[in-house]
Amino acid sequence: MVLRGVVSAGLRGLSTAQVRRVRPVRHGAADGRVARVYRELERDFGVLAPPVALHSPAPDVLAAVWLVLRETLLVPGRAPRVVKEAVSTAVSEANRCPFCVTMHSSVLDDLVVRGNPGGAASAAAEWAGAAAFAGSTAPAPFPAEQAPEVLGTAVVLHHLNRMVNLFLGALPLPPGAPAASMVVVRRVLVRLIQAAGRSGPMRGASLDLLPEADLPADLAWAGADPVLGQAFARAAGALDAAGRRSVPVGARELVLERLAGWDGRAPGVSRAWAEEAVAGLPAPERAAGRLALLTALAAYQVDDAAVAAFREVDREDRALVELTAWASMAAARRIGSWAPLP
Repeated sequence: MVLRGVVSAGLRGLSTAQVRRVRPVRHGAADGRVARVYRELERDFGVLAPPVALHSPAPDVLAAVWLVLRETLLVPGRAPRVVKEAVSTAVSEANRCPFCVTMHSSVLDDLVVRGNPGGAASAAAEWAGAAAFAGSTAPAPFPAEQAPEVLGTAVVLHHLNRMVNLFLGALPLPPGAPAASMVVVRRVLVRLIQAAGRSGPMRGASLDLLPEADLPADLAWAGADPVLGQAFARAAGALDAAGRRSVPVGARELVLERLAGWDGRAPGVSRAWAEEAVAGLPAPERAAGRLALLTALAAYQVDDAAVAAFREVDREDRALVELTAWASMAAARRIGSWAPLP
């Protein structure tokens, strides 16, 4: 335990150094809600994970993402961890997120090597990959009592993949580190993650990070598990509030309208579709609308120019994180609404 704490502490600076386009809160400078989430991350996940820490310029958003990640993937429940890691890997592959594929496939491989059955995991991965697109008829290969955890894991990863593609690189390495070092890094990270998992994070222990909220209708599937349902309800409330603060009304309505008719497929090889979509917005809202649309529907198309255009309207890191996090979760919730369940 002592050695694990020393290694985790040594990785803190490297974790936040990986984040680009925003400045995450450094571990030593964190206070209040951010400091608590950082402590819980190291305790329950094993390391200050960059995909979560990148949300730290917006503390409510950070707490929201941590809540749903913790209750779906990390807390021991009805669905085996190997199944949830397989789903995480498959979703990350569907979203072309090499950072997340590297991490979750590494944990998955280690679980299988340690004797966890791979058959159920493979079936769940196939289901998750197909469920990324509307109209999938792939039957859910898990019992109904596991559905909130498994679908919840998929929804969280659809959000995280988009944010990682915007704010992190292709590999979980700090700037300038040689790619060859990935072998050692993977081994260390997997050991830390597995050690944290064996300590058994307690269900619901982080719910008080955010106030109680009603579960939106499109997240009704999460309500079958009261604790997980509250995690998603509170997170949705925080993220919707973030959207109201940092995404203009017209841009929000445009994104939600596009998502309502979206089937999960890429909208096009160029960004012409986005330019056409935002043309009807008032000029001051176009940069926000463009960035939110790209984040939700084609995060891999976001470039520095799209971010810089939004920065001209609002230079705060908090606003950039709130806008992209709201758009990412809006897309993730849409996918969760059509995924076939038992």
